[in-house]
Amino acid sequence: MGARPQDPALNLGVLCFIGSRAVEARVLAALAAAGFDDLTPSQARVAARVGPEGTRIGDLADQALVTKQTVTATVDRLERAGYVRRAPDPADARARLVLMAERGLRAIAVARVAEAEVEAEWVARLGEKQARQLRSALEQIREIADPYA
Repeated sequence: MGARPQDPALNLGVLCFIGSRAVEARVLAALAAAGFDDLTPSQARVAARVGPEGTRIGDLADQALVTKQTVTATVDRLERAGYVRRAPDPADARARLVLMAERGLRAIAVARVAEAEVEAEWVARLGEKQARQLRSALEQIREIADPYA
């Protein structure tokens, strides 16, 4: 049997996804350990996009790259579980905003701790200088890749 050909280098997008997926897994594990074990990854991804002043369903759908119907169903489940609530949009009486409810705010606090732990581990592995360089590079990518920045 011949030598195995070298695997091609992973592209930057895949490498970013691997890191993002690792953070998400750690956050979901921390949430489950803290009693938020009914939160699915897709629900967490939608909830993470709810802004501090609330966010419309259509905007959540655009940001999550899914249909309004999908987000509506997800928000319905999040609302039943006590993570979010709906309220009238003060800017448009016909529209409604999705806002974090008290349970959702408690979950966010747990998630922030888990995120900080992962970042501290990465900084310890990379060192301060490389971590700053990585942050700078990713912030530059965000400028061109994130229409919601």
